[in-house]
Amino acid sequence: LGESHLSKLKRHKKARPDQKLYSCKICNKTFSRNSSVTRHTRIHTNEKPFTCPTCGKRFHYKKGLICHLRNHTGEKHFTCSIYKSYLNHHMRVHTGEKPFSCTHCRKTFSQKGSLTWHMRIHTGEKPFSCTDCEQRFSRKGNLAIHMRSHTREKPYTCVTCGKHFGYKCYLNLHMRIHTGEKPFLCGTCGKGFSQKSNLSAHVRAHTGEKPFSCVRISA
Repeated sequence: LGESHLSKLKRHKKARPDQKLYSCKICNKTFSRNSSVTRHTRIHTNEKPFTCPTCGKRFHYKKGLICHLRNHTGEKHFTCSIYKSYLNHHMRVHTGEKPFSCTHCRKTFSQKGSLTWHMRIHTGEKPFSCTDCEQRFSRKGNLAIHMRSHTREKPYTCVTCGKHFGYKCYLNLHMRIHTGEKPFLCGTCGKGFSQKSNLSAHVRAHTGEKPFSCVRISA
């Protein structure tokens, strides 16, 4: 399973305050080793140098390939209860088991964390607050996304043209320019659109709907 937590800790303690740092040329994230930058860069380039010799599936990292190979060999390798717990969580995807139930609406969940997030709908709890504008969020991930409105961070990169985006949904929309994908189809004439809003505007040509009216402002 790779380097142990203990060996990682020992290596970390040996690090000097003046240790040279290596940075990613795309997002400027820094690392203590140049090899870590090489692995990290694959997130941006989508490079997958490790290939399964059985089915040809490709992976960004060697560990991903090693785990995948067990699908072919049937090997079930556990060294501690933590990894076995991960398997138990994953198996619920296949079994459909949802042992965690909301006491308010009886909705059930396969993971305890999902129930915790759901309960905040009923309690109104928002434990994560923005330090810049004090807006609060029920999930840490939502706070991280919100912070980009202050930092202008754009972590999602188009692998075709290199354009950067602050949100993954914007990247997905942009990619349709390159792929030509038009998943939203008009039920009347079959014309396709890359965005749902464009389809909605088009449908009005068939229905004659005119939702926007001019408001005359008196002098």
